[in-house]
Amino acid sequence: MLDSFKMMGTALTCLLGITLFMSSCTKEQAVPITIDFSIEVVNNDYSVPVLVKITNKTVGADTYDWFFEGAETTSSTKQNPGTAVYTKKGNYIIKLTAKNRDGIVETKEITIAINDKIATGFTTAIVKDTFSPMEVAFTNTTTGASSYKWTFENGTPATSNSQNPTNVIFTEPGDHTITLEVSNGKETYQLQKTVTVAPYLAAAFEYQLAFEDDDLQAPLSLTMTNNSVSATSYTWTCIGGNPSVSTATNPKITFATAGTYTLKLEATNGKETKTATKIIIVLSNTNLRTFSNVKLGINTAHSSNATAAFFSTTTRELYNSQEVNNSNGPLIDIAFYGLSAAFSFNKFIAPDQVQTLSFNAIPNATHTQFINSQESCNCSSSLSVAQFDAMTTDAALSNLTISETAGGLQDFDNSIVPRIVLFKTQDGRKGAIKIKSFIANGANSYIVVDIKVMKE
Repeated sequence: MLDSFKMMGTALTCLLGITLFMSSCTKEQAVPITIDFSIEVVNNDYSVPVLVKITNKTVGADTYDWFFEGAETTSSTKQNPGTAVYTKKGNYIIKLTAKNRDGIVETKEITIAINDKIATGFTTAIVKDTFSPMEVAFTNTTTGASSYKWTFENGTPATSNSQNPTNVIFTEPGDHTITLEVSNGKETYQLQKTVTVAPYLAAAFEYQLAFEDDDLQAPLSLTMTNNSVSATSYTWTCIGGNPSVSTATNPKITFATAGTYTLKLEATNGKETKTATKIIIVLSNTNLRTFSNVKLGINTAHSSNATAAFFSTTTRELYNSQEVNNSNGPLIDIAFYGLSAAFSFNKFIAPDQVQTLSFNAIPNATHTQFINSQESCNCSSSLSVAQFDAMTTDAALSNLTISETAGGLQDFDNSIVPRIVLFKTQDGRKGAIKIKSFIANGANSYIVVDIKVMKE
């Protein structure tokens, strides 16, 4: 019996040892948790909406409880929850609680700062006008930024770090770039705009003569062409002209008598004034207009439109058969008829009579009296070549009595060169034609003449 008890004690002792050994082994095998995770802001963009990519690096956990403060989705039990989205500004905690089956719990937190979205904007306002010096005011409409850097190209001041800078002065004409750079401490954005300063003020003008005043003789009318730059108002001064003072942009000024006149223009834009002047010399009125080297074709040259035979001392234009119409017909006052290149039969004829010599009738034609042959006119009118050449005023013409006679209307040939032909237009203006040469060129033959005629 004693041996049996000893054996049972030994067995109990062994059983107790095994139990203690197994208990010791279980405690040594418990798995620890190494908790870790990282975050990455997508595109490094911390302005809402912000996307935060989460990477779980935890080791030894079996379950995961995520808490995303302020995010669109605030919790997750996934091992890798993916991306958290934030749409509002703030400082938020991302928290992970990791557990395992051994009852071990570990926690880690990361705080992330979410910024408002930066919306960059500003407006410019011209304080008065765009003339130099130009003053510009700025209104900053940017949201979500905490710092500002302004650059004003060629401006005074040239830079500013204020949210709302003071007014800036630009003096140099042309375009100037305004740059606003804003930041929230993590991101930087930039916006540029352009302001334009008008060119420097300049006073300048030209003038145009009326058609009938190209000889610069009194009475003379000028129409001003104002070429000033960056001006808003004008004052014209011309002593002796009519008007002598004008504030029109492009006035018309008339000079009744000969003389030397100063045209003065003052141009202003409210900030400064500039002046321009010109001198014009108005000549005495000779009441004589001269046309040199006018070509008048024979009838075939006129009809084929090669060289015109009709001329207007009013428009100062030649007209061939194709160019004659109802408008210019009444203004034609000289018509030449040459039979052929031989120039054996030539004459000047009244415009209202051209249809009697193979020409088409001139619409609304007027009557001009001609003396083709002074030697045969049996009249008192007489003007020599020397007198024609010496004529600088209408005096010699005004003393002539020009009337049509059968002898004076007769034709002439090319035997006398130069030849003087006298005429008087329907409106009473007297004139003389000097035939200088007969140019034989077949059907396109023509004569070359100088014409002197009273202006009125």
